[in-house]
Amino acid sequence: MNTTINTTTTVSTSLSLSQRLIAGVLALMLGLTLLVGTGFAGDFRLHNGAHDTRHAMGFPCH
Repeated sequence: MNTTINTTTTVSTSLSLSQRLIAGVLALMLGLTLLVGTGFAGDFRLHNGAHDTRHAMGFPCH
């Protein structure tokens, strides 16, 4: 008879305030880069794809 034992270990790490602020600022910069990059893209397919996605998600864009 074979017996299998599965164990799961969860590790919780607490971040300091400065680390959370840095992560938030980096996430904001990435989001703005993606938003502005697709909004002013020279390639019409990239711009139109982002425009249609905003409409599909219900966000007003103009």
